[in-house]
Amino acid sequence: MRIIIAAIVVLLLWTATGRAQETVHFPSLDGTTQLDGYLYRPAGEGRRPAIVGLHGCSGMFSRSTGNIAPIYREWAAELNRHGYVFLLVDSFRPRNANELCSVQGFDLELYRTRPKDAYGALAYLQAQPFVRGDRVGLAGWSQGGGATLFAIGAQSLGRPASLPQGDFRAAVAFYPGSCNIERQPADWTTRTPLLVLMGAEDVWTPAAPCKIFLDRAISSGAPIEMQIYPGAYHGFDAPNQYRLELPHYRTRAGVVPIVGTDPAGRQDALARIPAFFAKYINAP
Repeated sequence: MRIIIAAIVVLLLWTATGRAQETVHFPSLDGTTQLDGYLYRPAGEGRRPAIVGLHGCSGMFSRSTGNIAPIYREWAAELNRHGYVFLLVDSFRPRNANELCSVQGFDLELYRTRPKDAYGALAYLQAQPFVRGDRVGLAGWSQGGGATLFAIGAQSLGRPASLPQGDFRAAVAFYPGSCNIERQPADWTTRTPLLVLMGAEDVWTPAAPCKIFLDRAISSGAPIEMQIYPGAYHGFDAPNQYRLELPHYRTRAGVVPIVGTDPAGRQDALARIPAFFAKYINAP
């Protein structure tokens, strides 16, 4: 029942603030993959700022319904409400990948290719007449958050040599993977304003090593903000997700991931992220 109610709320939000979702296609900068994108446009005419979205390691579709997962649909509606075009990039199905969460399913090459998907999406948006090409941001969830770190770093795994309309103006990473000194270059830094949101009880992408890593970048001048939510698990911003253990995604270290909504953290994120994007994307 809660899922049905949440779906109705999302539909009502789009009726008032946006248009129907549209499927689009564009090339990844990997040079071989034609990607699928799911485009959500706010209501009204004129050129708008935009956000590229990168899904987590389980993909962007609900296992139970086959539809785009509620977490992404609700963020699309929320960003539309604030006037942003939202382009959610499917990095998996075009490559015949199902998930990259499990030890058996993980594909490091695909993971490290995803920054090129992000820049392919940026190029697509910058070519659209309804997008302000110099005002595009990036948002990634979990493994998509890790791909965000790989994309915006000074030694980016995806940034092309030429960006005539500019780079991503700002980025948000929700509980990002690879946010630690073991997975990133020792001199990792970024010039892109970055907001990182994590749960204090997240055992899948723990906050403590991420904070150590980010503090080092901040000390070198990187424009990074971090928010850690007490008591929150992985996926704290999902709508109506009860606390759930995921033994089928047990890590190599034997950790069983836990996901679940944190109402306080979710509400804070719903306010904090639009304010962050407004500061860095909409500012003159």
